[in-house]
Amino acid sequence: MLSLKKFNYYLPINLIAQKPIRPRDCSRLMILNRKEKSITHDYFYNINKYIKPNSVLVANNSKVIPARLNGKKPTKGKAEILLLKQLKNDCWEIILKGKGKLNLRIHFNEKLFGILEKQLSEQTWAIKFIAPQGGLQKELKKAGETPTPPYIKRKSNLHEYQTIYAQQPGSSAAPTAGFHFTKKIIQKLKTIGIDMHFVTLHVGFGTFQPVRTENIENHQMHSEWGEIKRPIAQQLNKAKKEIKNIIAVGTTSCRVLEAFSSHNHILKTGAKSIQTFIYPGYKFKFIDGLITNFHLPKSTLLMLVSAFAGREFILQAYAEAIKKKYRFYSFGDAMLIM
Repeated sequence: MLSLKKFNYYLPINLIAQKPIRPRDCSRLMILNRKEKSITHDYFYNINKYIKPNSVLVANNSKVIPARLNGKKPTKGKAEILLLKQLKNDCWEIILKGKGKLNLRIHFNEKLFGILEKQLSEQTWAIKFIAPQGGLQKELKKAGETPTPPYIKRKSNLHEYQTIYAQQPGSSAAPTAGFHFTKKIIQKLKTIGIDMHFVTLHVGFGTFQPVRTENIENHQMHSEWGEIKRPIAQQLNKAKKEIKNIIAVGTTSCRVLEAFSSHNHILKTGAKSIQTFIYPGYKFKFIDGLITNFHLPKSTLLMLVSAFAGREFILQAYAEAIKKKYRFYSFGDAMLIM
């Protein structure tokens, strides 16, 4: 049994980053060498020193939408929702903060309200939005706020809670490993022969869901929509065949690549719902390296990096990061695992 307790650690609250570093590439960088079990410290703007020229970076180009909406019930009580997934044109799967009931009407502004149509799980509902004809997306954007995680206590704007290469709208949380990239860094990597390609995974409910089962193998992984376009899959398969290092930028990119990869290390193409749960014992099929942030205790993300680098080595690295006062979580510092 893989016990949940094995993926716990203590983090002083003052190390939870509340805002991004500026410039973005000035975040600190911890480099883990899996083979040598060594730990090196630097800054992200020097990441080119640690990635071989024959490498390929794969990042998630999903774009965060203004997914948090504050509304009022007919009783004038507050109702906060988080958009998760569009089910059809006017209907979304949402997380509802607090209690709900069938046919409950929630007003978000003068032109937008929603009706709870069906309870999907303990916390999630299907809501049907009503807005002026053709104006739903406009009103959702107007009423919506940046969906930063609950451990970020300040209000963030959508610009700072977004990667510079975000293109495909659909995420209710950011693929945060990409926050460290600037145009300058991408150009510097390109100059030394490091290509960068993009896949899509719309980050959803699971980001806000801790693992609750004592045996982590019993955890039911959330579903997220992912896509790899045919030209990208072809280029990545060519790179893999040429024995180039495939480095995932973030756990979301990693999950897409692993979910679309066959056991003979060939990427398939298309779009599908992804529920891949990666924890120690998993045999990686496509990636050779990983750029990531420092993750929450008992989270599926901590389990994924533990699967890639080894649980004890990861916890050793986290202990050192705490000792050296690295910044943790979404707006925190970076780690490169090779």
